[in-house]
Amino acid sequence: MSDANTTDLTNPSTFILLGIPGLEMAHVWIAIPFCAVYITAILGNFTVLCIVKREVNLHVPMYYFLCMLAVSDVGLCTCILPKMLAIFWFNSREISFNACLTQMYFFHSFAVIDSGIFLAMALDRYVAICHPLRHSTILTNPVVAKLGLAVALRSTMFSLPYPLLARQWPYCRTNVIPEPFCMHIGVVNLACADTRISNHYGLFVLFCVKCLDVFIIAVSYIQILRAIFRLPTKDARLKTFGTCISHLCAILVFYFPGLFSSLAYRFGQNVAPHFRVLMSNVYVLMPPMLNPIIYGMRTKEIRDRLLWLFAHKGK
Repeated sequence: MSDANTTDLTNPSTFILLGIPGLEMAHVWIAIPFCAVYITAILGNFTVLCIVKREVNLHVPMYYFLCMLAVSDVGLCTCILPKMLAIFWFNSREISFNACLTQMYFFHSFAVIDSGIFLAMALDRYVAICHPLRHSTILTNPVVAKLGLAVALRSTMFSLPYPLLARQWPYCRTNVIPEPFCMHIGVVNLACADTRISNHYGLFVLFCVKCLDVFIIAVSYIQILRAIFRLPTKDARLKTFGTCISHLCAILVFYFPGLFSSLAYRFGQNVAPHFRVLMSNVYVLMPPMLNPIIYGMRTKEIRDRLLWLFAHKGK
């Protein structure tokens, strides 16, 4: 009897996702804006994909990377939101152990992909502004495809250890996860073993992958700004810098909530649980929703095509 109980606790068949601790009574109402954000993200990103496919003049590296980002953003919010809405609206809190690990893998994988795509976009802006005459010969379609493949392979390499490490720990405290989805740190915190390897690996990915990406992006933009300031006229400087605004806004939207969320889980013992969980949800939901809006507002071709579609739909 004791052996059976120990086995069940060590290898739980299911986890229980609480949603947002402390705000359970408001789950039904919280789900409404979450659902609206999800629908906006799906429609916005598919709109970007369709417009880039139809507009031949958008068949350039920057918009190929934007399409990769759109696909990744759809995957990021889709691996989380359906289950989250089921918790909020239908109280469907159970998730199998394997499904939890799968969700964990895809969540971290798409997040690393997003970071890699922002790095590739920074490379595109650097070449376009600092070496404009060589842009078309450096960033050819095969090179863009290889960069996309490298981003995907890097994501797999760094994300796969998350579920592999989580699978090896014994879980004998509780199977209740105080989250609306399975994050690595949230699951590992339930283990009754020395999980320093998992914690250290999470910090390694944070600082040596995402923070390294941010560092390289920052170095790229230092070179870009140096090139911009060397331009002869103010109009030329403003016009050139304007091609970077969308990318910079998307970077801020993606990295700042993500960095705060990662650090709050590890070091923010005094942060209220519901605030910490809400911040992690902002990290998951805001970039997929805002990226197509940011690029739609800043890209004349996308903006004109949307206006054309709405004008013809109204007739």
